[in-house]
Amino acid sequence: MKTKPRGSKDPDILSSGEALRRAARRALEIGLQTGTSVFVLRDGKIVDLTKQKPARSMEKGR
Repeated sequence: MKTKPRGSKDPDILSSGEALRRAARRALEIGLQTGTSVFVLRDGKIVDLTKQKPARSMEKGR
C-alpha cells in the first residue's frame, strides 16, 4: 500500500531541495578547483565526482 508523501507549508522546507542542489554544485566546483575529492552515493556505490568526466554545465562554467 502506497501512502502519499506529506507536504509542508513551511517555505524553508519547500526551498531546501534547491538549496541542497546549489550546495552540491558549489562543492563540486570547489573540489575541481582545489583537487579535493567530492564523494556521493550513486547506485549503491561511493563515487568520486572529481574523477569523472565534467558535466556540460561544469564545462561552460555554470
